[in-house]
Amino acid sequence: MAAAAAAAAATAGSGPGGVPGGVPGGVRGPVLTLETMNPAVRRVEYAVRGPIVTRALQLERDLQQGVPKPFTEVIKANIGDAQAMGQKPITFLRQVTALCLYPELLANPSIPEDAKDRARRLLAACGGHSAGAYTASPGIELVRQDVARFLQRRDGVTAEPGNIFLSTGASDAIVSILKLLVSGAGPSRTGVLIPIPQYPLYSAAIAELSAVQLNYYLEEERCWALDGAELRRALAEGRRHCCPRVLCVINPGNPTGQVQSRQCIEDVIKFAYEEKLFLMADEVYQDNIYAEGSAFHSFKKVLFEMGPPYSEVVELASFHSISKGYMGECGFRGGYMEVVNMDPAVKEQLAKLVSVRLCPPVPGQIVLDTVVSPPQPGEPSYDLFMAEKQAVLSSLAHKARLTQEIFNRTPGIRCNPVQGAMYSFPRIELPPRALAAAKAQDQAPDMFFCMKLLEETGICVVPGSGFGQREGTFHFRMTILPPTEKLQLLLEKLSSFYTKFVKEYS
Repeated sequence: MAAAAAAAAATAGSGPGGVPGGVPGGVRGPVLTLETMNPAVRRVEYAVRGPIVTRALQLERDLQQGVPKPFTEVIKANIGDAQAMGQKPITFLRQVTALCLYPELLANPSIPEDAKDRARRLLAACGGHSAGAYTASPGIELVRQDVARFLQRRDGVTAEPGNIFLSTGASDAIVSILKLLVSGAGPSRTGVLIPIPQYPLYSAAIAELSAVQLNYYLEEERCWALDGAELRRALAEGRRHCCPRVLCVINPGNPTGQVQSRQCIEDVIKFAYEEKLFLMADEVYQDNIYAEGSAFHSFKKVLFEMGPPYSEVVELASFHSISKGYMGECGFRGGYMEVVNMDPAVKEQLAKLVSVRLCPPVPGQIVLDTVVSPPQPGEPSYDLFMAEKQAVLSSLAHKARLTQEIFNRTPGIRCNPVQGAMYSFPRIELPPRALAAAKAQDQAPDMFFCMKLLEETGICVVPGSGFGQREGTFHFRMTILPPTEKLQLLLEKLSSFYTKFVKEYS
């Protein structure tokens, strides 16, 4: 009897062959556990919204509930979210979007006629003249035509609407291209060359797709320049254990804020041609150029200026977004990619892949159209649009200089010029006792520093270890987006905390 009871207990909650959950009323564990879930997803990390941000949100809730803290607010300088930091939306972009979402506003005499004309044109291109209808999977044809015209004006090179795919921000498009490129197993598994420091979307997508991440290090001593010899080293190393097929470049840089020279871009294109690599150019910060002597050069423009054989052979996907620039419309999730020299049969597969998610958000497509086709001289909205755009960009340029100046006044902090984008990536020296304290808490040293900073000052920045950095160096990424007065206070507070921290752990 005892043996029978033991056997019954052993198989309780099991189906045929001891499979869990087969017996009605038996003990049943979850189908999905950490052990049974997709292991690739477990490997995904995204530092920009990682544990430090979780703690920042908890501290915010504590403050709301009256829990005493040594600060009165949490400043989330961890993410490039302009409007969350107080940047005002560009009037024309919002007027056109509002008109499309609520066409009754077309009767409102206070809204300029050019905004109304734009809204009518966009609504006519939507199914049922409604922004609530699905669009074609690659996006509204009219918007793709406007993106093509924008690219022709920017690059002086013909752009085909059929090569343009609208997307849910640039992130969605980047992942779609990586999905096309990743294949093979073992030594034939696709290797993806990414810059270090990198934007964690890349490492996260590579982990999720079980591709192989191949790091090439940017030269911090040369203002985060991209070095050809380092590219060759990373490629040669990668070829020992996988099949490198993709080269990703972020220009202007995130998190490093550098702007690559035209010569550098030409060298990268030659390298991709010689080594038969697919080029991915993340150009979402192309409007954010601040340093004197720096200029944005698109990969496509340089590719076509180089001419054959490069312009006929090198496969390129480039990306842009409405989330950055002067627009800062992160929440609308709009963007596009343009593909160049892609095999027509593969382009059909890309069209199939994007059709699975039906279509990008329509309000994002509407905002994108106003960005690539802004008001023109002589139109009612032109003067206000240009004034607002210039105000945002000149403020960012001032804040880029301010960030560099204040950090570099602090012994132990070294910050390269913020030439573009919207982040600084300062290097910090950490004393041996701080390294030991971090190890005791099983934390990366810069995570230990950033967590202490958050707990004592309410300033939330992201440790450099979340982006990758050379062994033995420590950094953090901080956005330059807060209003100037608040940014100055933040920088001074952070510098003071660093000095105190070093003293405490020396």
